[in-house]
Amino acid sequence: MTEKDLLLAIDNGTQSLKAIVFDPGGRLIGRRQVVFQPYVSPRPGWAEQDPEVFWQALCSACRGLWRDDASLRERIAGVAVTTQRSTVINLDESGRPLRPAIVWLDQRRTSGLPPVGGLWGLAFRLLGFSDTIAYFQAETEANWLRVHQPEIWARTRHFLLLSGYLNWRLTGRFVDSASSIVAYLPFDYKRLAWAPARDWKWQATGVAPDLLPELVPPTAVMGQVTGAAAAETGMPAGLPVVAAAADKACEVIGAGSLEPHVGCLSYGTTATINVTSARYVEPVRLLPPYPSAAPGRYSLEAMIYRGYWMVSWFKQQFGHLEARAAEMENVSAEELFDRMIADVPAGAMGLVLQPYWSPGLKSPGPEAKGAVIGFGDVHTRAHLYRAILEGLAYGLREGKERIQRRTGVPITELRVSGGGSQSRQAMQATADIFGLPAARPHTYDTAGLGAAIDLAVGLGLHRDIHQAVAAMTRIRDVFEPDPGRQARYDALYRRVYLKLYRRLKPLYKEIRAITGYPG
Repeated sequence: MTEKDLLLAIDNGTQSLKAIVFDPGGRLIGRRQVVFQPYVSPRPGWAEQDPEVFWQALCSACRGLWRDDASLRERIAGVAVTTQRSTVINLDESGRPLRPAIVWLDQRRTSGLPPVGGLWGLAFRLLGFSDTIAYFQAETEANWLRVHQPEIWARTRHFLLLSGYLNWRLTGRFVDSASSIVAYLPFDYKRLAWAPARDWKWQATGVAPDLLPELVPPTAVMGQVTGAAAAETGMPAGLPVVAAAADKACEVIGAGSLEPHVGCLSYGTTATINVTSARYVEPVRLLPPYPSAAPGRYSLEAMIYRGYWMVSWFKQQFGHLEARAAEMENVSAEELFDRMIADVPAGAMGLVLQPYWSPGLKSPGPEAKGAVIGFGDVHTRAHLYRAILEGLAYGLREGKERIQRRTGVPITELRVSGGGSQSRQAMQATADIFGLPAARPHTYDTAGLGAAIDLAVGLGLHRDIHQAVAAMTRIRDVFEPDPGRQARYDALYRRVYLKLYRRLKPLYKEIRAITGYPG
């Protein structure tokens, strides 16, 4: 009889889906990636995707694994799903999508909503929180659907995140991990459960409890792969499906960060710094920590919304030469960008970038915009690219310091994961700007590894999350800060970067008033 000793992690990101097989020691055994268009924009600022695109990518990736090595299929002990956060899907009573998914990058807002009323509304007015609650309401996808597509909302019987949708397709059950709930939904982030009946979030979102899935904690078994799902994916029918967490939360434990002194930087489409905490601590007042992939814990996060999407932006706008050369050399354009900036000194010859290409409530303010200052005739595309890498690291260092103030625990170690961690230039700049060694895990598929860690615990292959993290994660290499570069970066950070937002904020507001952008 074949031993079932392998772990299948499904990692559905913004631009691709990966089906990854790990063993209980965290070693990569098999990997298939399916790339898809991140979203379509039927109107400016909208970001939507047919949910079937995600499911078919999952099926294709899994079938590719079995084609690569047919023996893997029979050795799979279970499957766990991690996905991009905050992508919502409306289903009818039969579980069929009623409209395209609204992807997390969507920028539509709903204005003119009545404020939260009753005692909650009075309390928010007295405490000066009304504007924050109004922002929450305007951002809530359910409110937009109720106002602008009432016929769709009236037919909606299940309102799921992408994680819940994939779990439904696999198990036939409307169930999700509590640690996958990162969205404008009536969720109690302290209790890690749907909010109590009288919580203000039900009124603010207009979502009825019966539209939402059952929640289970990470590492819990949610169900088994149905015969229909097995036929489409090639997975064995009856395979256990175990709850994991959202992709950023999985990256944190996949990078080996289980304590608040270990900061996990994620260099993905969204750039973040997270720490794991046993205590509920709001990284910004009134903004909760997110659920951790470790059961019963919290993930404190500071986020740069567009993050390493800016590398893609640079490639599209300024990197045509490298993109063509990369095809000829059969390497990534990012590798050529690294070579391009190898001789550009730290500080990019005085070019300083503020990376708020897409602001939000968690950036300094919703009016914030991106900025680049210090241009001169010496500067080239290479200086701008280095300034992007440095600006992202400055922004995450600011997040690190904010988290430290809230927790009272200094961050003394860094783990860096995500696609951007493959850049040696980005890793060295991170070490120099933070003034800390920057460690790269043994795999950059840390979201998938984090899901596999939850899966291993759920299947009993490891006793608990601590044992699983110890057995399945390790450091590949470490970048040490250079004292000279560190001193220059520290001066630029303290004397220039930290002052940029305060001085530009009035101008950002004027730009919006004059141009209407962003609307």
